Amino acid sequence: MDSFDSLVRAEFAPKTTYLNTAGLGLLPARTVVALRDAAASMAAGQPSDMFADVEASRAAFARIAGVPVARVAAGASVAVYSGLIAASLPAGAEVLTAEGDFSSLVNPLHMRGDLKVRAVPLERIAESVGPDTALVAVSSVQSADGRIADLAALRDAARAHGARTLVDASQSAGWLPLAAGDFDYVAVVAYKWVFCPRGVAFLVVPEDLGGLTPLFAGWAAGERPWDSTYGPVTELARSARRFDESPALLSYTGARHSLALVEELGVDAVHAHDVALADRFRAGLASLGHEPVPAPGSAIVSVPGLGHRQEELGRAGIQVSDRAGNLRAAFHVYNTAQDVDRLLDAL
Repeated sequence: MDSFDSLVRAEFAPKTTYLNTAGLGLLPARTVVALRDAAASMAAGQPSDMFADVEASRAAFARIAGVPVARVAAGASVAVYSGLIAASLPAGAEVLTAEGDFSSLVNPLHMRGDLKVRAVPLERIAESVGPDTALVAVSSVQSADGRIADLAALRDAARAHGARTLVDASQSAGWLPLAAGDFDYVAVVAYKWVFCPRGVAFLVVPEDLGGLTPLFAGWAAGERPWDSTYGPVTELARSARRFDESPALLSYTGARHSLALVEELGVDAVHAHDVALADRFRAGLASLGHEPVPAPGSAIVSVPGLGHRQEELGRAGIQVSDRAGNLRAAFHVYNTAQDVDRLLDAL
């Protein structure tokens, strides 16, 4: 057994055929231990320095995303960060999105009420950027069906027209290599492919902080947080930390260990493993006469018309999702070829 497999087996032992990472990733053993220890320390009146865990998590995510740590804010929700970016746009600004993209990304843009939000098919999003476009907001991988956006084309089109870019990498960070520095903003919830507890999210901002006003800044956003606990914060953090939400400390205590595991495994190795399993499933579906939504190279496979099988499969110990009538299977490090074949046999 190679080091990748041995590391995975040491951290994960699911009791089901778990193929629903696109909904919720499994926690590694090391993360469970850290959470239990931190909770016990709190109960004993001897809490650990969980703010150090926030900073370690921020640094680990920055390395995974390939950006300086000063560009990374720590929070809990993509929707909060999408709303922050929406608030920075002038009234009447055009925002380009993909049809059917995830609500946490697009709904805050609509809630402004005075933006021109335009949705186009994912495959046409780069060619749809125009001189009036102020922001392009798109998920790198579509939650519903695993389709992968052509981010390189989108980046080039946005730069050509002077538009900002907001990429939601929640369904790709951890298995698909991410060059966050190519975009203005990258938002990620971490409870899926990077194994973190819920309550952890990150936002990458430009080096110039993107002209954002930290509307929800509390004491934690101060340059010296413990000197910023009363009255207006006199000096905001000089880095992206000014956009931090007050952190869910227990979640970040776990996140520190989960993100370390991602780094140890290596995103390139995870990518090869996950996509190989997804391709095995696609090939098996073809032999059964089923055609998934075209999403070449994706770790997520969505099969039209089979969503109604979710409950039946769940009773058989196979965890998948039902998305708009489609059966969605998501393959990650704790999955094996035997998991794929078990799902195919059940279908």
